[in-house]
Amino acid sequence: MSKDTIRMLLAGTGVMIDGSDPWDITVHDDRLYGRVLRYKSLGLGEAYMDGWWDCPRVDELMYRLLSARVDARIWGNIANLLRALPAVVLNLQSRRRSPIIVERHYDLDNELFLSFLDPYNQYSCAYFEGTDDLDAAQLNKLDLICRKLGLRREDRVLDIGSGWGGFGRYAAERYGCSVVGVNISREQNAYARRFCKGLPVEIRQCDYRDIEGSFDKVVSVGMFEHVGRKNYRSFMNKVLRVLKQGGVFLLHTIGNNVSRRTRDPWMDRYIFPNGELPSVAQIAKAAEGLFVIEDWHNLGPHYDRTLMSWHANFVDAWPRLKERYDERFRRMWEYYLLSCAGAFRARHIQVWQIVMTAQGTPQPVCRV
Repeated sequence: MSKDTIRMLLAGTGVMIDGSDPWDITVHDDRLYGRVLRYKSLGLGEAYMDGWWDCPRVDELMYRLLSARVDARIWGNIANLLRALPAVVLNLQSRRRSPIIVERHYDLDNELFLSFLDPYNQYSCAYFEGTDDLDAAQLNKLDLICRKLGLRREDRVLDIGSGWGGFGRYAAERYGCSVVGVNISREQNAYARRFCKGLPVEIRQCDYRDIEGSFDKVVSVGMFEHVGRKNYRSFMNKVLRVLKQGGVFLLHTIGNNVSRRTRDPWMDRYIFPNGELPSVAQIAKAAEGLFVIEDWHNLGPHYDRTLMSWHANFVDAWPRLKERYDERFRRMWEYYLLSCAGAFRARHIQVWQIVMTAQGTPQPVCRV
């Protein structure tokens, strides 16, 4: 019965069970069907990690499932509703809870991340304009951000969620400005200080809520996804307070097509605990009355290509990583990278660069 229900859900998607196309699912354990119907995306992802099914192109599978809106046709059960309840009632991204994502993801292992990233360690969407090479595309992204900000040598720049220090190093090297990076990941900060040694880059172990100082430009790349909707307005207020009159703020974030109170349960459990993707409406509401939106650029298709490049690099790096991680971890990480690529390909989620200024600021030139 469960198998028949799954077949009906797949009708019209182009996906077959035990078919011959690279996006078809090969089932190794018939318990898969009941697990997916009961636990939805969590069950599907965990079953893949456990080896219950395989697919040569998980990215293409997810692209077809999400394009056909299969996710919207599967009704949630009480267990899924109960999992979503804390996000509705609690502030899951409070100061006390914010270190959870760091402990379970960003402090996991620098060697793991750097094995598939580019030389500037960009764990965010690249910009494949005029190139098919990941390293060049990440340099394109960094330069695009700097041009949109209108960086000058005399600028003091704040980088909220500074990662492994890639943006700070690039901006200091190429534009000669000074950069203050704030981050709550000890592992990333330790690496970033070494990576930016000798440059006018300061790395602070600091929650964004505790930022002090005054800055000509503010940038945040791939961090807003961890702020949470209950804190969006506080985040915007903090940026406004530290941004000098006439300054420019650039927000680079993954975003949802609709406002949601729930998170993908598999991604929440295994990859980004308490992560929350903002919608256009949520960002606009948080910025309303504080900032003027100068430019809104959707780079979504570029993230598909970024993730596929990361996956290829991860596969190449696995022989030297497998002594530290087991097969279940490998399948989890590949499923994460490939399913996200499929989601961007289906236009299920987006990635935006949004340029903002305080009210009364002359319009900057947003050079794309």
